[in-house]
Amino acid sequence: MTADSTQADGLDYRKTLFLPKTDFPMRAGLPKKEPGLLERWEEIGIFERMRTEAKGRELFVLHDGPPYANGNIHIGTALNKILKDMIVRSQQYLGRDSNYVPGWDCHGLPIEWKIEEQYRAKGLDKDAVPVNEFRKECRDFAEHWIDVQRAEFKRLGVIGNWEDPYLTMSFGAEAQIARELMKFAMTGQLYRGSKPVMWSVVEKTALAEAEVEYYDHTSDTIWVKFPVSGGTGLLADASIVIWTTTPWTIPGNRAISYSSRIPYGLYEVTAAPEGNWAKPGDKLVIADKLAAAVMGQARVEAYERRGDVSADDLRGTTCTHPLAPLGYGFDVPLLDGDHVTDEDGTGFVHTAPGHGAEDFEIWMENKAALERRGIDTTIPYTVDADGVFTDDAPGLAGRSVLTSEGEKGDANQAVIDALTEAGMLVARGRLKHQYPHSWRSKKPVIFRNTPQWFISMDRDLDGPGDTLRTRALNAIDDTRFVPRSGQARLRGMIEHRPDWVISRQRAWGVPIAVFVNRDTGEVLQDEAVNARIAQAFEAEGADAWFADGATARFLGNDYDPEDWDQVTDILDVWFDSGSTHAFVLEKRPDLKWPADVYLEGSDQHRGWFHSSLLESCGTRGRAPYDAVVTHGFTMAEDGRKMSKSLGNQVFPQDIIKQYGADILRLWVASCDYTEDQRIGAEILKATAESYRRLRNTMRFMLGNLADFSDEERIAVEDMPELERYMLHKLAVLDGQVREGYAAFDFRRVFTRLFNFCTVDLSTFYFDIRKDTLYCDPASSVARRACRTVMDALFERLTIWLAPLLPFTMEEVWLSRFPDDTSVHLRLFPEPVEGWRDDALNAKWEKVRKVRRVVTGALEIERADKRIGASLEAAPEIHVSDPALYEAVKDVDLAEIAITSQATLVEGEGPADAYRWDDVPGVAVVSRLAEGRKCARSWKILPEVGSDPEFPDLTPRDAAAVREWLERNPADA
Repeated sequence: MTADSTQADGLDYRKTLFLPKTDFPMRAGLPKKEPGLLERWEEIGIFERMRTEAKGRELFVLHDGPPYANGNIHIGTALNKILKDMIVRSQQYLGRDSNYVPGWDCHGLPIEWKIEEQYRAKGLDKDAVPVNEFRKECRDFAEHWIDVQRAEFKRLGVIGNWEDPYLTMSFGAEAQIARELMKFAMTGQLYRGSKPVMWSVVEKTALAEAEVEYYDHTSDTIWVKFPVSGGTGLLADASIVIWTTTPWTIPGNRAISYSSRIPYGLYEVTAAPEGNWAKPGDKLVIADKLAAAVMGQARVEAYERRGDVSADDLRGTTCTHPLAPLGYGFDVPLLDGDHVTDEDGTGFVHTAPGHGAEDFEIWMENKAALERRGIDTTIPYTVDADGVFTDDAPGLAGRSVLTSEGEKGDANQAVIDALTEAGMLVARGRLKHQYPHSWRSKKPVIFRNTPQWFISMDRDLDGPGDTLRTRALNAIDDTRFVPRSGQARLRGMIEHRPDWVISRQRAWGVPIAVFVNRDTGEVLQDEAVNARIAQAFEAEGADAWFADGATARFLGNDYDPEDWDQVTDILDVWFDSGSTHAFVLEKRPDLKWPADVYLEGSDQHRGWFHSSLLESCGTRGRAPYDAVVTHGFTMAEDGRKMSKSLGNQVFPQDIIKQYGADILRLWVASCDYTEDQRIGAEILKATAESYRRLRNTMRFMLGNLADFSDEERIAVEDMPELERYMLHKLAVLDGQVREGYAAFDFRRVFTRLFNFCTVDLSTFYFDIRKDTLYCDPASSVARRACRTVMDALFERLTIWLAPLLPFTMEEVWLSRFPDDTSVHLRLFPEPVEGWRDDALNAKWEKVRKVRRVVTGALEIERADKRIGASLEAAPEIHVSDPALYEAVKDVDLAEIAITSQATLVEGEGPADAYRWDDVPGVAVVSRLAEGRKCARSWKILPEVGSDPEFPDLTPRDAAAVREWLERNPADA
């Protein structure tokens, strides 16, 4: 709609059109533009201004789960931080004081491991370096990566208190972490026990479940005979057969578990190959369901079932250890256990209480009864911290289960050889299965019995049944989960988890700052001692614990240092991060406890969500959060896990360099973060295209709002129906946007806004109103109404999109209001009373249905080259549906369809008319517009030339030019 000819006297009609005027570029150039906006925000102190503006409002706190300070951020970290920023920003714009304090997890094995790698590369011995010198190197390493990650997070557009973040290694944090540990000690929840824990031979420390990943691993499997000692009747000369995937645990065997629910039988081998391990005459007790499989594995040629072996037969029975010739001269009792099944193996479970949680539990359950039978219940330490057999494994000491590099050692083969020599091996094999590995070294771990510090899950606290477990389960019920499935997942973990092992045998972290009596093993409970420790940590950091003379310093004059052992283990880093609520939410005056929301990846149900819940419930009786939001993992475009070996990794730094941070943020907003997401080149291209369409919508409004002023505004009741219909859509959208942000459903918000911009605005409202905007006189009610509505659209869309696209919406806002401070200091505009009109909406939804049929007919005409532009058409629209006819009978269909003319006819229409199945009751006959083409608006109408002063214009355009000339006499 631009003029293609001029009036005879030389007036250029293009000058009289109100074409869009804006310097806002179509091409975004985000990689170059965004750093400038970041600098501007730094200069004006945008975060501080937001805090000042929000003072007095209801406080909203998203507590930041601390990322680990040991490397550049990856795509999953970027997703996490962007989601947090979207929550923080949207809550701020919804009218709350949404303060965000970022934080970092600074202690623990990953950092210590990096420093050790540097030592190994230099040929240095870590143990030869004073511990506090080593700890300083760890602190320096963490500080470096905090600075790197801080810059990377800010580049994502994440707003927060970057100048004063929280660090788990700050002196105040270390002091509070120690205080939290002391609370558990003072209530008796902390205890030192000897239990099998997952142990990393490579890293020489205990690991929590959250620090373990499961990978395929090929294990040696063996079937072993345990001869029944002193058996009579059916069990005379019989052996119990067990199966295990960990032959190295046989020296730690102290029992065999069976199930009274499983039918067992006595099977005698009647034929076997020469030299076979299972020989004719062997009498083996096996679960009936598994007997055939066991005999097959043992290469037995023939066997006979000799009779039933009942639970009564097994109860109270003891066996001889299969390695008795090496010095294992003790009885092996049979214990009834609920964990035993006949799904695989033999129906009997080899029980080594020092090497498995279930083994330990059944041993402890039967401990008293076994001692009454005269059985020694001491759990041996058969494997040391290096994964090597100790003297508690007679005849095998020095053999390694795993090497220091995490590779398979010689222990398995040594055990197998010893069993073969003793004649106790029935069969052997290999099994590929999922096996626990350290998430850092990626090497297998072992279960080994070792003294560790635990927090009890089931100790009564303020009354019978008031345990850490019950408190945590009650807190889960009181917490909102997004998605809801997270609640069941966390509940299942808490219901079945063992006591919390919190000790690590490392150097970089907060120490378990307690003293143990050398004679009684009791933990010292003295508030004065605790206060001295905390005060020292506040002033000097946790290094004070490892300084010379620390024991005497902290014990003071009331205790003799010779009577007390100072614990040197450090706390599991999950205890550190689980305590952040205590030194961040409770200590900072601009935050609050509990937090409104915690947000992390789904793996944190076993990590930060979990440890924060336990720490807070153990010390405060409830969760430190009201809501838990969980996101999935980021996968490659083809759905596979990203990995260096596959070459399918996507790095946020590369995306920002190519597209800009707002494209990355739009990808986050457009995906369902509660599930695993995918990202790759094609997905990013599609995201960039969606961004382009949104940007063009904003650019169109900027161009058509040039010079708009309050004097031009028009009241809602004076607007045409089309404008009032758009205000209704805007009012409905307001509620949807607010609900979406309140539900942390950014995909819903983005989808609604994107569809509104592209479908309701660009291809409908703006398309229709271009002629009015460009060609109507400035005084036109329709034009004034359109610009009034567009002003409302602009204000709302910029702020509604600001949490998702903070850079672009700032650019958009400043393009129109260059003297304003920032769009990010604004709130979502309040809904306007009188905009909502459901009856009008129902009518115009019908109008749009009819329009879709007309548009379809015009597309065919254009494709068949019968018309070029829609203004060449004058469709004849037949409407037989009474409701549709009622809706469109008083509507200017030519305006709505963007044609020069249109005729409405009530009825079916001819058989060859264009119809669309989705909108029955509408038929369109395509006809060409009649008349002359207007030199200004390009409409083809019979009345072109009816104004003698402007013989090549429509009367509307002639009036517009006349008004323009009156306003611009110099151009006349």
